[in-house]
This record gives sequence, C-alpha cells and structure tokens, in this order.
Amino acid sequence: MDPLQCHNALMSTLKDQLQSDLTSAIKSRDEVSAATIRMVLTAITNEEVAGKEARVLSDDDVVTVLGREAKKRREAAEAYDAADRPELADRERAELGVIARYLPQPLSDDDVRVIVDAAVAEVAATGASGGAAMGAVMKLVQPQVKGRADGGVVAAMVKGALGM
Repeated sequence: MDPLQCHNALMSTLKDQLQSDLTSAIKSRDEVSAATIRMVLTAITNEEVAGKEARVLSDDDVVTVLGREAKKRREAAEAYDAADRPELADRERAELGVIARYLPQPLSDDDVRVIVDAAVAEVAATGASGGAAMGAVMKLVQPQVKGRADGGVVAAMVKGALGM
C-alpha cells in the first residue's frame, strides 16, 4: 500500500467531510465558507504536525480543534463589537456559523446542570470539599461536556453547586 492510501485510510471522517465541503464551497463560489474551511483545515494540519512527531487526528481531536477555532471567532466578534467595527464582527459571526455546522450539538444549561449535579453528588459522597471537590467534579464533568459546553459556564455551575 502506498503512503498516500495509508494516510487516507487513517484520516478522520470529519476531516474528509471538511475537505469535500471545501471543494463544494469553492465550486459554488461561497467565499466565506471556503475561507473558513481552509482556515480550519490549516489549524487541523498544524495540530497534526505539532510536537515531536506528526500524527493523524481522530474525530475527537478534530472537534477539539474546531472548538478552539469557534472560541477564537466568538471572542474576535465580541472584540470587534467593543471596538465599534460591526462589519468585522459580522464576518467573524459568519465564520462561526460555518464552524458550528461541524461541531456536536451544544448542551442546554439544564443538561449541563444535570451532569454537574450528578458529579457533585458523587464527589460529595467521597467527603471532598473546597478546591479538591471542584477539581474532582470538573474531572468527572469535563469528558461528558467536552466540545458541547463552554468550560467557563461549566466551572461557574460547579462553583455554584458546591457553594463556592
């Protein structure tokens, strides 16, 4: 098997989807989608070659990169709004919309609260309190909400549930 076939066999299905959508966006002359997907694919490639050894990202790793890119767009849009640059903020929000198509469905606040409450009850049974309890709860909650809820919101809910 030649190296290209081996690489393609290992490549994540989400990355394949992004590449085929890039082709479609270019053919349909959708500039925002094409530019955004190009940026996301570049971020994925950078993540693949980061570190001492190149690796192929799994779909979970790709979702992590997508989440990071989405957060950048959200923060940039807020910064442009604060700087009174609505045209640039709109561009960032349009890019965020493109990225959001590839992210898993976000959890509602109620869903996150249920997960947090269950984790708090589990940790409370061990007798942990204070910062140790916060760390233990976050360790339980994070894998369940990864990529589907904002970490800051989750941490605030955990602090509230622990009475911190």
